Amino acid sequence: MEQYKQEFIEFMVDSQVLKFGDFTLKSGRKSPFFMNAGAYVTGAQLRRLGEYYAKAIHDKYGLDFDVLFGPAYKGIPLAVATVMALSDLYGKEVRYCANRKEVKDHGDTGILLGSKLNDGDRVVIIEDVTTSGKSIEETFPILKAQANVEIKGLMVSLNRMERGLTSTKSALEEISDKYGFEANAIVTMEEVVDCLYNKPYQGSIYIDDDLKAAIDAYYEQYGIQ
Repeated sequence: MEQYKQEFIEFMVDSQVLKFGDFTLKSGRKSPFFMNAGAYVTGAQLRRLGEYYAKAIHDKYGLDFDVLFGPAYKGIPLAVATVMALSDLYGKEVRYCANRKEVKDHGDTGILLGSKLNDGDRVVIIEDVTTSGKSIEETFPILKAQANVEIKGLMVSLNRMERGLTSTKSALEEISDKYGFEANAIVTMEEVVDCLYNKPYQGSIYIDDDLKAAIDAYYEQYGIQ
C-alpha cells in the first residue's frame, strides 16, 4: 500500500471521520463502519485532505486536465482544497468549478461557481463518498449543458465496496458503466481493514477480531460480487 494511503486512513480515524460501531445508513442497512466527511472542519484538516486527494488524482489521472469540479455542497470545499494542493505539490494550476443548487439570476449569474466551463475542457469530478450515484446523476447533465467537456474521471475518498440498491455492482462501478468514465477512490474499505486489523495505532486496536467478523458478515450480505 502506498504510504499516503496508510496516512490517509490514519487521518480519517484521527479526524473522527471514519468510525466503527453500529450504524444505520440512509439505505436502511446496518453497518459496522460509517464515514462522515463533514467532520473535516479545521484549516489543517482541509489542507491535508486536499493533499491526499491531489496525490490520488495524480496517481489515477495524471495532471493533464483543466478543471476540478465539486458537486454542491460537500464537493465545493473539496475542490477548493484540492486545486490548492495540486498547485503546492505539483506546480499544476487547475481551475475549480462547482454547481449551485439553484440558478442565480443576478450578479454572478448562472448555475456555476468558480471557473466557467469551455469547450474542450478536461474535467475531474471530486466527491466525498458515493453510495448511490445520485449526485453524479444530477451534475452530469449540468456539466454537459455548459460546454462540450471531456470528463476524465471521478475521485472519492472511500470506496465502501458494497453493492448498490439495484445491482450487484458497487456505486463506483455503476457510475463508470453508465457514464463511460473512470471512478476511483483514495482508499478502499479493503485497504482500511488491511491497515487497521489487529494493528495498534496510538495505543488502540480499531479493528479487532470481533469487529473484523462484523465487517466480514456485512460484506457477506452486501458486498460486491
